[in-house]
Amino acid sequence: MPDPMKIRANLVGDSTEVKVLMSHEMDTGLAKDSSGKIIPAWFIQTVTVLHNDKRVLYAQWGTAVSKNPFMSFRFKGGAKGDKVTITWVDNHNETRTDSAIVG
Repeated sequence: MPDPMKIRANLVGDSTEVKVLMSHEMDTGLAKDSSGKIIPAWFIQTVTVLHNDKRVLYAQWGTAVSKNPFMSFRFKGGAKGDKVTITWVDNHNETRTDSAIVG
């Protein structure tokens, strides 16, 4: 299982700002290992963000995203104590879900 995401969610005016660091290799399928064999593609395909169980962001990613991706975004609303949940799914159907409380 992949390492937990590092998530921070804070109020900024009338918006909630979320910053997340995901732990993932994000291999493109174009690189070779030391013996010259191609390293198979392995990357996050979808990211879903829920605010109190309501979807506020859905993203589709590809191989152009860097290793251990960082994502930052804002959405309208939110209050201290609300829950933000982030889920990603990669092209091997591996998934990771983590949550943070808005501070």
